[in-house]
Amino acid sequence: MTDEFQALLKQTMGLDAASVGAASIERAVQQRLAACGLKDAGAYLDRVRASTDEVQELIEEVIVPETWFFRDREAFTALARLVYEDWLRTHPEGVLRILSLPCSTGEEPYSMAMALLDAGFPAERFRVDALDISARSLAYARRAVFGRNSFRGGDLEFRDRHFTPAGSGWQLSTVVRRQVEFHQGNIIDACLNPGAATYDVIFCRNLLIYFDRSTQDRAVATLTRLLALKGWLFVGPSETGLLLSHAFVSAKVPLAFAFRHAGAVPVEAQSNGHQSPRRPPPARVVTPMRPMPFSSVTLRSSRDVAGPPAQPKTGIDHAMQLADQGRLVEAAKECEAHLHAHGPSAKAFYVMGLVRDASGSHAEAAEFYRKTLYLDPQHHEALVQLAFLLDGQGDKTGAKVMNDRARRIEQKAVK
Repeated sequence: MTDEFQALLKQTMGLDAASVGAASIERAVQQRLAACGLKDAGAYLDRVRASTDEVQELIEEVIVPETWFFRDREAFTALARLVYEDWLRTHPEGVLRILSLPCSTGEEPYSMAMALLDAGFPAERFRVDALDISARSLAYARRAVFGRNSFRGGDLEFRDRHFTPAGSGWQLSTVVRRQVEFHQGNIIDACLNPGAATYDVIFCRNLLIYFDRSTQDRAVATLTRLLALKGWLFVGPSETGLLLSHAFVSAKVPLAFAFRHAGAVPVEAQSNGHQSPRRPPPARVVTPMRPMPFSSVTLRSSRDVAGPPAQPKTGIDHAMQLADQGRLVEAAKECEAHLHAHGPSAKAFYVMGLVRDASGSHAEAAEFYRKTLYLDPQHHEALVQLAFLLDGQGDKTGAKVMNDRARRIEQKAVK
């Protein structure tokens, strides 16, 4: 009976059961079975097949939101910088269109709005559409009252600027809330068009890892359609190899995992993975308004905007930057040099795995992910990457073991 529910969830939301584990789906079915007052899974299967409302309830039970404000801050720093250096200079008029997909409980799209507002970007010049399949998550996001789990890391000064205490949580300001519009939708819906326009920026981070390859291809096709020709697509670090296998190239923004349509980047900028010389910033932005300086509080890497990029502190940080820029050969050499000088390192092995994965050397990538997990058994990204590789090789059992381990780490983080 479990297979029938797995097939239903794949058809309706694209979920690859191996990515969350069959046990998670079984628990969700049992919870809904009890809520409906039914005695067995067969009766519930009949119910869910006959009711779109019950399909949605089952989806809600399967989804476990896991997000927080300014998760991977480099992406938000990159968003603000790219908008000023590229989009705003070439768009003296008009509105910047941004999509957060999936938006979960709202922390990501609200972070986008805070990043741009704190950087001095005028509120009337941008809009964020936030899309998610979960009605519960959207209702939570619209309330905009967040608990402590949404605020992680040592730099929480943005909370003092944009939130006020509300019971045991914090209420987001109206100034930020009105920049974001929430929609319910599904990325595997071929007709998906949340804002009836293409988007200059799309954040679709850590969603594609929950799909099998055919569904990933469908999702990327949708993202390709929704992204403006010269727009930017941000994904999770574990999803970079997938984008490189489609018609996307790295935007060459260190640690942001941003991509562009291949046709939007000059051929010479793509060749050999090297970055073309960077044009110096103009004396002023061609726009009626005068931008304020970037906030060094909200945007951790804001110093990079006014001057040359900060030098990486370690060889592995540099290797990750090179890999994100598509300079795979150089990234591999940097990792190898680090390993030779300092010995085994989980971080170095993981970056080597990403490099080999993106290069198509999947057997070598799997070995590096295993080395990562030997040194750091709780390395969530390595578990997810290895699970996908094993699944692609037909090792369903091994993939399930890796996914189960990754799922336990996620659940522990939520608690």
